Amino acid sequence: MTDDLHRRAVVADLHNDLLCAVAARPVDRWAAFFRERWLPQLRAGGVDLQALPVFVEDAYRPEGALRRTLRMIEAAHRLAEGNPDAVALCLDGAQIDQALAQDRIALVLALESAPGVGEDVELLETLFRLGVRIASLAHFGRTALADGSGEDATGGRLTRAGIEALSEMERLGMLFDISHLGAAGVEHVLELASRPVVATHSSARALFDHHRNLTDEQIRGVAAGGGVVCVNFFAPYLHASDYRVDRLVDHIEHIASVAGIAHVGLGPDFVKEVLADTTAPCCALDFVQGVPADVYLPGLEGPAGLPRVTEALERRGWAEQDIVAVLGENVRRLLRAELGRPA
Repeated sequence: MTDDLHRRAVVADLHNDLLCAVAARPVDRWAAFFRERWLPQLRAGGVDLQALPVFVEDAYRPEGALRRTLRMIEAAHRLAEGNPDAVALCLDGAQIDQALAQDRIALVLALESAPGVGEDVELLETLFRLGVRIASLAHFGRTALADGSGEDATGGRLTRAGIEALSEMERLGMLFDISHLGAAGVEHVLELASRPVVATHSSARALFDHHRNLTDEQIRGVAAGGGVVCVNFFAPYLHASDYRVDRLVDHIEHIASVAGIAHVGLGPDFVKEVLADTTAPCCALDFVQGVPADVYLPGLEGPAGLPRVTEALERRGWAEQDIVAVLGENVRRLLRAELGRPA
């Protein structure tokens, strides 16, 4: 039953940093590396819709941030062009539907933190032209647009340029991502937003009190605006020590109870292989933002394990239509309605 249901469902993953691993290869290997290393994992996990975050590492900030951003976007285009039978880089809901109908994985470009933009908000339109359809304004730290969740003690909201960025994204039809944004910034966005927002990879603070997780009030705010909260799979953000799939399901169930089934999705943040691929042994982190950096849910270290989520939800007695909604239909509905649709 589990495998059949998982294969019939549209499975959407709104956060997998695989593009970092692709871009770390020589240019002429980008498409082949994706085909050899990542495509089999996505197929094994039943992934139908994959957001590709454009993440710029600290080493490139600030001077090289825009160049790094553009190079990663180019990598996404080339991996799609080099695998046209398997994937399609999609700009709107119609293109997503077409890709799924052709049994191709729909790829959506997502900007994480936007360090390459700085205060030059007009560059969002440039990045939109290049295919970016989801964007956040901060990571853990401070940017010219907003404070990340690691700066919560400052109480920082969106900067003036950040407010302009939100308005510009809404005008363009670029989905605003609140994951990683500081608490005051999330509240600010929910006050100002006139269109739905998304949390691409955030879990529930009521179950584990870490600044990367969302409070119930924030979750309700996302749902009230028509958005979706996609649950992060990173084990140390789910529980202090119990790293099992059941703890992930606890977060899914809690967010569903607060927001409603229609406002929950999946944002796994599969980083184990990416970090192993891109981090020298000398520089590996033991901790990130106060939690262990190298602990993962057994069997859910990568996308091939995604059927385990369906299995766990079935064990909890979830109805089939609710499982299908959380696996991807909620995200598909949101992207179909919002991507590329000008205000």
